[in-house]
Amino acid sequence: MMRGYSLEQDLRLLMNNPKYSDIEILCEDEKKLYGCRAILAARSEVFDSLLYNGMKESYENQISFPKISSSGMKIILEYAYTGSIKKESLTKDNIIGAFYAADYFQLTGLQENIVRIVKNTLETENYSPELLSKIAEMTPFVEDNILQNLLIEKVAIIPLNTIKFGRLSITGLQYLLSRTYEKAKYFATPEYEVFRYSAILAAKQVSNDAFKTLMKRLPTLEQLENSIQAENLFIVDNQKVTKELEPLIKFIDFNQIDGRILTDIIEPLEIIPTKIILDAYRQRVRSHCTGLIGVRGIRINESNFAWDESACGSKLIIEENGKVVSAVNCNSHQSVKAKMEIDSKGIFEWDVIIEKGCVCAWVGVCASECPSPDRFSVGNSAIWVLGSNGVCWNCEISLNYCSSFGDGARITVHLDMNKRTCCFTVNGKKYPEVSTWNNLPLKLYPIVGLKFPGRFRIQSRQI
Repeated sequence: MMRGYSLEQDLRLLMNNPKYSDIEILCEDEKKLYGCRAILAARSEVFDSLLYNGMKESYENQISFPKISSSGMKIILEYAYTGSIKKESLTKDNIIGAFYAADYFQLTGLQENIVRIVKNTLETENYSPELLSKIAEMTPFVEDNILQNLLIEKVAIIPLNTIKFGRLSITGLQYLLSRTYEKAKYFATPEYEVFRYSAILAAKQVSNDAFKTLMKRLPTLEQLENSIQAENLFIVDNQKVTKELEPLIKFIDFNQIDGRILTDIIEPLEIIPTKIILDAYRQRVRSHCTGLIGVRGIRINESNFAWDESACGSKLIIEENGKVVSAVNCNSHQSVKAKMEIDSKGIFEWDVIIEKGCVCAWVGVCASECPSPDRFSVGNSAIWVLGSNGVCWNCEISLNYCSSFGDGARITVHLDMNKRTCCFTVNGKKYPEVSTWNNLPLKLYPIVGLKFPGRFRIQSRQI
């Protein structure tokens, strides 16, 4: 491209280019980058104070940042010179370093840019456990750190027993448990599985023998339900495992664990202080075992992600324990609501898979006063839906929103009940909030509209 047509493209020519630079930047990994004093100072007050302070840095042609990697500094330079960063510039290896470099140089706009890219990337590539581990190793938790909070939210809705050991570090797990302990946040893992994962991860830090022993002595809940018994093996390096587990114990709610599991499986391990076990027993006696749901925070209840027979069109068929609805002999659009009643603050997300499309398929939400499912109409004031033609509808108000979709499409509904707004992800691409839906009702249900040969599946959001 010839110069003079694009300011951003022209400024990219200056980035890390010795020809157009007057200062060398030494990074943590001893790599050397190049920058222009004037541009860096104009873009960051931190650079300005370092490079034009009248001290030796003002005259020397080299400045050192021993705690910032070259990969993070390259992101700083890209943003400083162009005002943006390309999605491909960020990888799972440099995201955390770039975020903290942006924090050091007080580039709030860059931090927001990084978080937005990470959020969109995690819709399709799930490496949030690795990122949480990395961010935990770099810095203590800060309440208003938007990237830390995003990663905790993303990992919290993944069942821990599906995360391979090695992906989430002890420090990362401590971050997760401490920020979700006694909090009303969505959490996918039953508390026994939280303890199991924590104990096995602690054992893995000690020795391979301890790791293998804990794997055999701590069956999963599914194995326990199938009457698979724990093996009574001696725990090698018992005291060392106890020591590794210690930072996590205070963030595990033993009150939520079944009494028989406490008695038969956890207590015999002798890696939990006796007082904690006794306190859990006392709590269960005092509560008469009521109010215990076995999981911290707000449980992701898969049974809610099912179509409701009582709110289903007469010519639609519900199959697979409520997961699938089909229009076998239905030539006009009918609707079905899900069992999930949404009437509290928070962000609610679910997937609808278009296993077989139709003209036209509709996915969205409806109010409790939604009309008869036999008479589905996008013009109804109690329905807010996205059509397979890419158009959003409510009460005869339409909005061109996204690309069209058909067979095999995965539609993720993101319902923000704090702001009472909604947006969609279509086949991995997340679109902004629907601008005309800015005051949704206080109670809503998932809904779809379909006709022959439509076949739709509902499920919890898959990351």
